[in-house]
Amino acid sequence: MSNFEYLKAFSRNLGFLTREEQSRIKNIKVAIPGMGGVGGHHLHTLLRMGFENFNIADFDEFEVHNFNRQIGAKMSTIGQEKTQAMKDLALDINPESKINIFSSGVDETNYDEFLDGVDMLLDGLDIYAIKPRLGLFKRAQEKNIPIVTAAPLGMGTSVLAFNHEHMSFSDYFQISDDMDHIEMTVRFLAGVAPSVMHGKYIIAPDEISLSEGRVPSLHVGCLASTSALGSTALKIALGRGDVLWAPRGFHVDFYLNKYKYFWRPFGNRNPLQRLTMSIIRKKIDQIQ
Repeated sequence: MSNFEYLKAFSRNLGFLTREEQSRIKNIKVAIPGMGGVGGHHLHTLLRMGFENFNIADFDEFEVHNFNRQIGAKMSTIGQEKTQAMKDLALDINPESKINIFSSGVDETNYDEFLDGVDMLLDGLDIYAIKPRLGLFKRAQEKNIPIVTAAPLGMGTSVLAFNHEHMSFSDYFQISDDMDHIEMTVRFLAGVAPSVMHGKYIIAPDEISLSEGRVPSLHVGCLASTSALGSTALKIALGRGDVLWAPRGFHVDFYLNKYKYFWRPFGNRNPLQRLTMSIIRKKIDQIQ
């Protein structure tokens, strides 16, 4: 077996990246909460680009119902902790990777440890896991750590990025701890995907239950999400390319063959957002 060689392993990145940029990526530290449908793909995507320093978190184990979308879900990993299984996958790709795992997830007791030395925070949490985002993202904002979230929406994705020079996550979404789970979900969905394009082809609403955390997700949507987020993360790491910082963002849908750029000054306080939230509430009432 030949020895691992970093520059050789990622030499096909060169051309789109310079040699200096490829070397710079090695020193970027990334935190990814969630190793499921999108988080696992985010880790895998960044590994293939040459990132090798990560903090990853998830309290869950792989199960059969994860098979439709989660890169770490295989017959050989059923019952394994997601963090450990994904660390094993990472080291199999790049044995020089430094993967710190948080197998109990992330909460107020370990925000600072999870974000220690981190250059960017990439959202890998389930779309309905709104409350766990609030404290972690607020702490990241306080530390001036850029945040990127990309929701897998049907057969596409919608992307938002936040940093200290632009609108913060909390100012954009206007979500507070005292809201019930449904209202949090409404505000998150409206904020991350103002166009709500993917709702046009939900054909079996009786299969969905937000209260039970049962929402549909397709592998193509997860791949779209990680492609969009990975590209944004690369631009942030290299300091070049136009990053659409919130309140700007974009939504692409491959089923509908559509791309929509959006700009929402004041975030969810924007009148257009209030209308979008009203539409989403009505749709949720129909499927609950």
